[in-house]
Amino acid sequence: MSALAIEYQAINLSQGFPDYPMSDELIGLTWEAMKAGYNQYAPMPGWPALREAIAAKIQWLYKRPVNPSTEITITPGGTYGIYTAITTAVRPGDEVIVFEPAYDSYIPNVEICGGIPVCIPLKFPDYRIDWDLVRSRISSRTRMILLNSPHNPTGIVFGEQDILQLMSIVRGTSICLVSDEVYEHLIYDGKEHLSMLRYPELFERSFVVFSFGKVYHNTGWKMGYCVAPAPLMTEYRKIHQFQAFSCHAPVQVALASFMKNRESYLFLPQFFQEKRDLFRDLLKQTRFDPLPCSGSYFQLVKYDRISQEGDKAFSVRLTKEHRVATVPLSAFYQDGQDDHVLRLCFAKQSQTLEEAVNRLKKI
Repeated sequence: MSALAIEYQAINLSQGFPDYPMSDELIGLTWEAMKAGYNQYAPMPGWPALREAIAAKIQWLYKRPVNPSTEITITPGGTYGIYTAITTAVRPGDEVIVFEPAYDSYIPNVEICGGIPVCIPLKFPDYRIDWDLVRSRISSRTRMILLNSPHNPTGIVFGEQDILQLMSIVRGTSICLVSDEVYEHLIYDGKEHLSMLRYPELFERSFVVFSFGKVYHNTGWKMGYCVAPAPLMTEYRKIHQFQAFSCHAPVQVALASFMKNRESYLFLPQFFQEKRDLFRDLLKQTRFDPLPCSGSYFQLVKYDRISQEGDKAFSVRLTKEHRVATVPLSAFYQDGQDDHVLRLCFAKQSQTLEEAVNRLKKI
């Protein structure tokens, strides 16, 4: 859809990236690190000062003591972090539970390891997990459950009942968890991010993945990190060592300094909620119906008051005829389930959102 947006000079609300600048201070710190000579390989697990800064943040936010030497690894992006976790744990024939609609890398990652995706649909239209259905799909071959909260593409956020249900399912099993928490700070309406790091019973079996790109508005830097208990991280690094080995050194040095300013991430819930609220308010001028959104920077909309076309055909027509690019939600289902829903990204400047709605309201 991004390629189609370029071809038709459309406003791109499809791919998840901001159209506003990142921090000048962080750019300056990176430049200073490069000028100071931090341009050679960083240590395989990541720059020590950065891992220490991450450990301090986790202790402060989630009350979880984490050993920066043995339990944190810096990765070239969150998607890489997820793939490496899956590769670490999944062997041919293992079953992996995936909730759909799902971020598009999950199922290919499982399949390339010889794993078997067990797809469980979130309950439309509120996209909640049916935990009884999850229980019915657990088998002796279940090796992993893939989790994502705040969730891409739906914007749902786990609640305490989800955590309790998850605990009851995995207790007494060898099931491990991969928790995709790249939108940890993009959470709204006073909700709290219930990270796997908060719960000792869950963390002991978890690979928890985060993204600097989502936090600091620089998705093109492809920088993230994974947190896991030392025994799991030891195995994780055996894969990481021969995939990427290490990540961009000057950026790591810069991030280690920049993370000391807690406000650099604490302001994000209000910052993005204002964008979400503006976008939802603007959409009232259209015949698109927004679905609930409690996290991430994506808004789902139903369009059945406009058309009964399939979502792929409709999204292509929107791009070509009205020059607004979106993503059809069926792209996030293995079987192409089509509920006439599109995903739109609101991590944009106000004028971008306003112009997009000016075009959408004519439909």
